[in-house]
Amino acid sequence: MNSIKIIAIVLVIAGILGLAYGQFSYTKETQQAKLGPLELTVKDTETVNVPVWAGVAAIVVGGVLLLYAGKKS
Repeated sequence: MNSIKIIAIVLVIAGILGLAYGQFSYTKETQQAKLGPLELTVKDTETVNVPVWAGVAAIVVGGVLLLYAGKKS
């Protein structure tokens, strides 16, 4: 399996997951204050929304790459 097919499959899977879930979140730790040996940190949860057009575009581009790789071989 060549690299174009692998990239195409990854794009299709990422597009499907983007459409299925629509968002993902992660935790970001920030340092608020440091007073001598004491340190105050805050953990924020950030949420990123994945647009529908991005999921659809990833699926379409992945499909086109799969077709291109199939014709090239």
